[in-house]
Order: sequence, then C-alpha cells, then structure tokens
Amino acid sequence: MPRILITSGPTRQHLDPVRYLTNSSSGQMGCAVAAAALSMGHEVTIVSGPVNVTYPASATVIPVISTQEMFDACIELFPSFSGAIGVAAPCDYQPKIVSSEKIAKTGEPLELELHETRDIIAHLGTTKRHDQWVVGFALESHDERFRALAKMEAKSCDMIVLNRPEAMESETNNVELFDSTGACLATISGDKPAVATELLEHIDRKLIQRQPQ
Repeated sequence: MPRILITSGPTRQHLDPVRYLTNSSSGQMGCAVAAAALSMGHEVTIVSGPVNVTYPASATVIPVISTQEMFDACIELFPSFSGAIGVAAPCDYQPKIVSSEKIAKTGEPLELELHETRDIIAHLGTTKRHDQWVVGFALESHDERFRALAKMEAKSCDMIVLNRPEAMESETNNVELFDSTGACLATISGDKPAVATELLEHIDRKLIQRQPQ
C-alpha cells in the first residue's frame, strides 16, 4: 500500500511567549488532500501545524508548532514513505532573538531581525530516493506560473500545484497542476474536496502507479 506524507496548515514562529509570526493557512486543503488519498486506498500521515479542522480519523496526525518542528518530523518520517505532498504553508521567517518574556510596549518602533526557516519540501525533493516522489504547492500573488515552475525546479519536485492567496481560509480553490517538464496537466476549480480528488487522480496516475510498491 502506498504511504503518503502530507504537510498541512500554518506554522508559528514565536517572538515572545504570547506573540508569533504565522499566516492564514486553515488546513482545509491539507485535510481534503488527505481524505482524497485515503479514499484511493493509500495510507496517510499528516504533519500539521495548528488548525481548527478535523482530519480523517483513519489518518495518522502528528501535530507541530514551528517550521523547524515540521521540518524535523518530515525528514524523520519521509524515508519510509512512497511520497510527500507539501500542502502546508510554513512560516518562511523566524526572529533571530525570541524574548523569554512578553515584549512590553514602549511607544517606540520595534525592529525585528528575521532569518529564513528551513525549506521542508526543498529538502525532501533534493534528498528523495529514485523510488520516491514529491509534490509541492506554490502560493503566488504575481508572476504566478513563472515563480511556481522556478520553485518546482529549485526544490526538485515531481509536480507542483499553483494556487493563490484567495485560497487561504476559503472553502474553494482554483489551482493549476504542472509536471516536471513544465506542462500544465490540469486547471481545477471548485470546493477543496473536489479539487483535492482531481489532484490525487493525477498524482496517482502519473507518480504513484509508476513506482514499485
């Protein structure tokens, strides 16, 4: 049985004990992708940031908070999986200094020095074995196709799903799926479960069924 590792939801990078950097990812798309994969008979593990969605009961869920925690969980798990789908929107930046106490207001501007976090899908893509595959998601607000295709190449993904900011915290999605040659395999619109089902049909046909089980 193919085993699929799915990342889902946002991550949080704390500034102090009560404040953090994050994004608007709801986990709905990750949940829908997991449900679609399970319906096809695949085994699913979800590494999820903090969300308010209820994941399918038959999926294994590993909760994390920070991008580093999601990264660590994924690199530990991935070697035993057939492939990974990076639906999560991890926080791309973390503060250089995290205060151990709540930062008090002073009436003056607050300057933060931010460093990039580890890129989970890039690591999985560049370290995958010949019998594994990786599908990434690229949420872009401008030069969408160019940036998505550049990410797919840079991260050594076998496919990439292009979506846009309107998808965050929405029940619907409008995506384009590209393969490693840059060809657009499908343009899919609708509610997230329907979009996820069609995406998984392409992934199953193009990647999973071609891999030795």
